[in-house]
Amino acid sequence: MINSFDVAVIGAGPGGYVAAIRCAQLGLNTVCIDEWQNAKGRASLGGTCLNVGCIPSKALLESSENFFRLNHKFKTHGIKVDGASIDVPVMIARKDKIVTTFTGGITALFRKNKINSMHGKGTLLKHDKEQKSWQIEVNKKTGVETIQAKHVIIATGSTPRQLSFIPIDNKQILDNTGALALTEVPKRLGVIGAGVIGLEMGSVWQRLGAEVTILEAMPEFLMAADTQVAKEAYKVFSKELGLSIQTSVDIKSIKSNESGVVITFKDAAGDDKTLEVDKLIVAVGRLPNTDGLGAQQVGLKIDGRGAIEVDEHCRTNLPDVYAVGDVVRGAMLAHKASEVGVAVAEMISAIEKGDKREFKQIDPYTIPWVIYTSPEIAWVGKTEQTLKSLGISYKVGQFPFIANGRARAIGETSGFVKVLADATSDRILGIHMIGPYVSELISEAVMAMEFAASSEDIARIIHAHPSLSEVLHEAALGANNRALHI
Repeated sequence: MINSFDVAVIGAGPGGYVAAIRCAQLGLNTVCIDEWQNAKGRASLGGTCLNVGCIPSKALLESSENFFRLNHKFKTHGIKVDGASIDVPVMIARKDKIVTTFTGGITALFRKNKINSMHGKGTLLKHDKEQKSWQIEVNKKTGVETIQAKHVIIATGSTPRQLSFIPIDNKQILDNTGALALTEVPKRLGVIGAGVIGLEMGSVWQRLGAEVTILEAMPEFLMAADTQVAKEAYKVFSKELGLSIQTSVDIKSIKSNESGVVITFKDAAGDDKTLEVDKLIVAVGRLPNTDGLGAQQVGLKIDGRGAIEVDEHCRTNLPDVYAVGDVVRGAMLAHKASEVGVAVAEMISAIEKGDKREFKQIDPYTIPWVIYTSPEIAWVGKTEQTLKSLGISYKVGQFPFIANGRARAIGETSGFVKVLADATSDRILGIHMIGPYVSELISEAVMAMEFAASSEDIARIIHAHPSLSEVLHEAALGANNRALHI
């Protein structure tokens, strides 16, 4: 007898496992199918984000930042430490423990919410029009099982983009997984790609003592960010941290040998260059993961970049099949995947109950972006260059962390907060930050935009003193030429 469910979720990353939990909370009989396994060959829920992405990278960033502060910043506090060293295996073990704790936590949440968890690869087989359900094949270690479900949520995430001339072996040439598992600090580290992964991993190993060179193909640094923020980030990363960042790089060849990796490339001036490193991290983006899903057999539409085509409510072209997270268009962000997963779960529940109301769409301009370097970078809404290209009249308020008492007290004064507001209505169009703990500060900006706030609204809210949030307050005041402390 085939096991039957209301909802089958394929993938247990931030989009999939959250969608499964919300479905179960709403009373839907739910199964979550996931094939991820850890280094020991055991099932490990949480997808890329929890296993080899968001969480482990932040654990290593924190360890490296603590080591850097100890060696370079604590002296100004009157704290002197001689002979500080880093035990990389202990640092990696701490990271692994955090990951294991949280993957086990998802397993516990599945049990609590009575979600059926199946470890294996899920493939769409066919749709039964009479029963209005999908047959799904689950290829497990113990054999193949077929189940059926009325609704399917595809949340299979993404995989690292591969370059044909770069063989990833995770020994000398690493992807994000290998970069998180190094057992010693390389003397010379190369990074291809100055995106989120490249900058974060480069920052980790630079602070621990590596000599890091980042090669980026794009003509400018951090082109997705506000130009002013990108320029400040480049200055801080280059001068304060010591990262060597080269843009407009054209990689010609990569060869590994017993002593390391040799990269030949043309620099921005068109000159031939050679870089020799001990380890090389390849971080050139990620691609939607639809391998083995059965898309072609069932007619699931895939766009030109390999993403599943969906409408504004994440419905695919197939009946009762939805897709969320990295496998669809838009930002590849864990928090976006989770929130869309919740929205889809609630839509399915309403459909089951006969509710025909129109469902809210997720606004892409109120999804926050964060890069967890030091200083951190965060933004929400439109950049200044976007507003200029669209011909939108706007006003700017900006305030530096160096003029903030709390930033001075903690010794982290690089960066600023920038508020962009409509020149006529004063409605906030974008907020951009670089500085200490802006990953936390950005949430106030997101909330303000979700409630269609004006810069005046933020300016009139009392912010605690002394706090880093006062920088946002002053930037909002500055949008109306009323900044008080500069």
